[in-house]
Formats: sequence, C-alpha cells, structure tokens
Amino acid sequence: MKKIICTLAVLALLCCTSFNGYALEYTDISAKSAVVICAETGETVFSKNPYQQLPMASTTKIMTSVLALEYGASDEYIEVTDEMVSVEGSSIGLLPNDLISLKTLVKGMLLESGNDAANSTAYIVGGTISDFVALMNYKAKEIGMKSTSFETPSGLDGENHYSTAFDMALLGSYAIKNPVFRQICSSKEQTVYYGNEPYRRVLSNSNKLLRLYDGAFGIKTGFTKKSGRCLVSAVEKDGKILVAVTLNAPDDWNDHIKMYDYCFEKVSSVNLECNIENHSVKVVGGSENSVKLNISSNPSVTTTNNDFYYTCKILLKPFEYAPIEKGDILGFVEFYDETGKIITTASVCADYSVPIEAIEKEDKTLFRTIIDYFR
Repeated sequence: MKKIICTLAVLALLCCTSFNGYALEYTDISAKSAVVICAETGETVFSKNPYQQLPMASTTKIMTSVLALEYGASDEYIEVTDEMVSVEGSSIGLLPNDLISLKTLVKGMLLESGNDAANSTAYIVGGTISDFVALMNYKAKEIGMKSTSFETPSGLDGENHYSTAFDMALLGSYAIKNPVFRQICSSKEQTVYYGNEPYRRVLSNSNKLLRLYDGAFGIKTGFTKKSGRCLVSAVEKDGKILVAVTLNAPDDWNDHIKMYDYCFEKVSSVNLECNIENHSVKVVGGSENSVKLNISSNPSVTTTNNDFYYTCKILLKPFEYAPIEKGDILGFVEFYDETGKIITTASVCADYSVPIEAIEKEDKTLFRTIIDYFR
C-alpha cells in the first residue's frame, strides 16, 4: 500500500512540473507561421516558421492606419468619391458623397476591417492607390520589414502582396507606440459619425482576443480564402508587453492564448535608468539662472535577457525662457540597445518651478539683465 501511495505522489509531482514548465511545441500551434516578440526590443520568444512569406489579409490595414495617423488623421470631414469605395469585400458602408474624417476611417479599418475605409485612406493620403502602396513599401523598409511586399491598402490578395510573421510583429510593435493607434485598436467599440449628412454609428471590434485574454489591447484580425485566418495581437501583463502573430491559423484565438501563457513566463521587465543629476537647463528671465531636471518616469522594456545592455542619450535645448512650471517637459532621454537601435524614450521635466524674475526699475535695464544672465 505504501508503494502505491509513493508512486501516485511522484506521478502527481510530475504532472505539476509538466504543467508549470511545459515546452510549447510546433504541433501545439495550428498556424502555418507564428512568432512572439518582445515589443520594445524585438527579441523572439517563440517562433514557428517566422520568416515564411505568406499573404497576411487585413492585418495589412495596420500599415494603412499607421500611415494615415502619421499623415495627420484629424476629425475634419472629407467627401467620399466613387473611386474611393470601388472595392470588394468587408465594408463600413461608405457611399459616394458621404462625409467622413480620416480619423474615423482609421477606426473603420482597425475595428470593422472596412476595405472601403482602407481604399479611401489610400486616395486621401497617397493621391492614388499605386502611390499609396509605394508609401507602404517605403515605410516597411524603414521599420525593418525585409521580407514584405504590399500591393493593396486593404489586404485583398495580390501576387505581390505578402509578408512574414516576424515582419508583421515588427509592424505591430511599431504601431502600438502611437498612442492614438493603441487607443483605437484596444477599443471594443467606437461611436463615430459619417454619412450624408453624418449621423451616429457604432463600430464594433472584430478582435475577440480583447475579451478572451486579460491584458490584450490589440491589434488586428484578417481573413481571405488564400491567406486563411491571420491575427496580430498585443498583450501587456505586469509591465511586460509582447506582440504575437499567426498567419494561416485555423485556431488563431487559442494559438495566441497558448503562446502568451508560455512566453510571459520566459521574459522579464527591466527598468531603464539614466542619471541626470548633474544636468540642468539654463533659464532666461527667471528668478534662477537654471533649473534642475528629473525623468518623468523610468521606462521599462520586456526582454528575454536580465542583463540587457543599453545606453542613453539626453536631449535638451541650450536654454529655456521663464516662467517654468514644475513638471514642464524640457527634453527627452533616448534609450538604445547594443546595436544602436532606439528602444524607447522618456520625458525630461523641470524638477521645480522657476517664475519670471522680479525687475527693479532702478537697476534692471535690458543691458543689466543681459549682463546678470551671463554672470
């Protein structure tokens, strides 16, 4: 009887160990291609055929939305033309002569994956589809997407429209650095106004992972018969941010859940620090000649390496004019990895307030003020 009890205890222990420290295998993931990377550093945590070139369907709209926001997506109304809405597939119901803003078009792309919204964006930003596609491919190279070719702004299949899971993860990581993009793609729904005349509508997000996984805040779904189900997602947990991509994944929701459960155990959050105690900014016309500084908040990066190496560079103006309020942003700190690639930035702020100097009439002429400043 004792032997049986001991055997059962050992089996129970093995089961617990297997559950808590399991290795995620290729066969556990339904996707033809998959990857999980650290959002800030781009380090790969898990991968399955990450560099295989495949169609990526409507996850293409991440790039289209990024270009729209960097162009300056505002709430100003723009009139829709026939050519803008001459596109097949998913739609937010745009019609010729409708009035809609570029910012609302971004919401239409990221939430309901409207091909008409993507097409309209291409004409507004690029002038023509071909010119906009050229912008997409230029931006892809700038981001480091070395195995990607864009042919359509919406993600409709094309002979020269393909990417890789790794490249799309780089794009997703780049996109979520934009606070407007992140706010939109993390919304379960958005109230918008468009039409002729514009009227209230509610756009719902097709990304079910926002409801299925704690900490999920994006990014974009996609599907065509050729590409299969595609998904680019992002999750923040305990200060750690990971971006995951699956291409041609029959069971994409569960693929992402499995990958996140596994990968968050493999990464840590490292605080980035930069010593600015000996730095200050000269102040013109203030009660003090300079002001000391502090970093608003020390950023952190998600990494697979606890000994993560980085450098920092402090960017300040030569002087500032009074008055200065405590907390005013006076500069930035840029953090770089060992390859010289910028990881993230942090704001440098005034450590205290510096009011305008009280001027005494008898001896505070302009000439005297200048002399005192240089003293």
